[in-house]
Amino acid sequence: MKASPSLLPLLRSRMQGELLALLLLHPEREYSITELAEACGVSPTAILREVERLVGGGILADRRVGRSRLVKARIDTPLYRPLSELMAVTFGPLPLLSEALSNLPGVREAYIYGSWAARYRGEPGPPPGDVDVLVVGSPDPDALFDLAEGVSRRLGREVNVHRVSPESWAADTADPFLTSVRERPLAPLNLDQEA
Repeated sequence: MKASPSLLPLLRSRMQGELLALLLLHPEREYSITELAEACGVSPTAILREVERLVGGGILADRRVGRSRLVKARIDTPLYRPLSELMAVTFGPLPLLSEALSNLPGVREAYIYGSWAARYRGEPGPPPGDVDVLVVGSPDPDALFDLAEGVSRRLGREVNVHRVSPESWAADTADPFLTSVRERPLAPLNLDQEA
């Protein structure tokens, strides 16, 4: 059996955390089983099993449209607010930063690094106090700062953004910062999201 995720050891798996974060932090949106499987990087069967559990537990709602099954967070339950806050501070950085950065012109790639990425990748340790983000590209610095502030408020923790050029990121460099980032766990952000 897989170990529980280091970000929130109460959960059975990292996939469960990713699924809950995606749905609870975007309560206005319905997702198909296929979309959820792609977002979490697992099979539709694995997502379907987890969705069944969460619908049965009253955390998610589902409906059928033709042959598709659409799933969304239930916001009409006392569990919604505390559970969504818990997911925001644990697994929330991935969906929230992916969504925010995918809408920012000039961003080519982005990664979470540091202690949050280490916990996400399963390294044991204390809960991360902040979230470190590496943005590859040339977005407007003021827009990037405003984005980080907005996501910080939603996550309830500081988001630190470091911007590098695509050339610097691609180069085999002796830059101590980039060397350190490359040697430690990274969590890539999905910038190809639909709004």
